[in-house]
Amino acid sequence: MATFMKRNGRYTARVRRSGHPTQTKTFDRLTDARRWATKTEHLIDAGNVISQDCTLNQLLTRYVAEVTPHKRGAKVETYRLGVIQRHSICDLWLSKLNSSHIARYRDERLLNAAPATVARELSIISHAIRIAMSEWGFNLPGNPAANLRKPPQPKGRTRRLEGDEEARLMVSCQASSNPFLQPLVVLAIETAMRRGELLSLRWDHVELNKSYVHLPMTKNGDSRDVPLSPLARQTIEALPRSLSGVVIPVHPEALKGLWNSATRRADITDLRFHDLRHEATTRFFEKGLGVMEVAAITGHKDLRMLQRYVQLRPEDLAQKLC
Repeated sequence: MATFMKRNGRYTARVRRSGHPTQTKTFDRLTDARRWATKTEHLIDAGNVISQDCTLNQLLTRYVAEVTPHKRGAKVETYRLGVIQRHSICDLWLSKLNSSHIARYRDERLLNAAPATVARELSIISHAIRIAMSEWGFNLPGNPAANLRKPPQPKGRTRRLEGDEEARLMVSCQASSNPFLQPLVVLAIETAMRRGELLSLRWDHVELNKSYVHLPMTKNGDSRDVPLSPLARQTIEALPRSLSGVVIPVHPEALKGLWNSATRRADITDLRFHDLRHEATTRFFEKGLGVMEVAAITGHKDLRMLQRYVQLRPEDLAQKLC
């Protein structure tokens, strides 16, 4: 039932329906208030108005409890949600949340966070609202984060090993206090496996007789078989077997320090470990492998993403034109 209240020369319409949050709006004229109230009552009866409400913070709290744990990157997403929930936007009720609020959040976050980070946060907010609408009975008029302009993303890195950098890097890795660093770098260049895939590889997933390793779970959620080059196979064969069953028993955090020390000793700047995946992928193309063959090795589903990793040297392409 709708009620109307006049205050300071304006009329506030209030519509109440059992099981629905109260809807209110203020108008200059009583006729407009009555018209809006009638329309709102019809929308509620037709199921086109929010059937329940909560703050964005409450929604994200439920999301992190019911949805996030089932994701492969649950730990990282839980951290990202914590960052989002500390922002004042989470005090807003979903019924009041609109695209301008999300846009303001985006712009404020871009002052202190990288565009890729902000894009991931917007994606989480959008997905949480979509789940609320599709599975949790929130009959929202729309998803305010769905069609928002995404932060501009920087161009992909084009860093490759140049000149004698690879030789210097190998010498430096051999001088490392950790004997697994040099074989780890060799395997990264030879297989294009991600850091996490290399560090989680187990001996029972290594098929040396068939020259491949099996990855039961990868970043995109699928398994993958990675072929081994002769050098990659020799490198794995020479490794001692650890009691843990892990092929490269190096902790990810320890690798950061080992890598920084190795590149510093080799006098190599602006080279990240992930750049070795770029290097390996590009070498596959330089050896003449087709796009689908390379995608099968690297695990890329989106060929446009694969394109970012391809850093073919113009001088090499020029040689093919001769």
